[in-house]
Amino acid sequence: QVQLVESGGGLVQAGTSLRLSCAASGGTFSRYGLGWFRQAPGKEREFVAAISATGASTYYAESVKGRFTISRDNAKDTVYLQMNSLKPEETADYYCAATLVTTSRNSRAYAYWGQGTQVTVST
Repeated sequence: QVQLVESGGGLVQAGTSLRLSCAASGGTFSRYGLGWFRQAPGKEREFVAAISATGASTYYAESVKGRFTISRDNAKDTVYLQMNSLKPEETADYYCAATLVTTSRNSRAYAYWGQGTQVTVST
């Protein structure tokens, strides 16, 4: 069973960049599809980006396409989310998740979740 720990969140100004990391342990990392989700206060958790087990396929929410990049380093058991041109409305807790079933935009496909890292984007 894989454990996930996110890091890299913080307070940034609108228009700037931040890179989130999610380190995995306890499983064969290269078998898992990985996703990033976010949840703002009072809102439902939403899909941000996902990457297949091999890294060959990536998926993005329309709202972040062209600004965010998901990547993975299977040698370091880590998945990243590079976020550029951040907007205040993207303030949220960001979660990484892992699935053995299929890489998906649907949070219900992911059995393993990290505790989240907070991102605050100020105006």
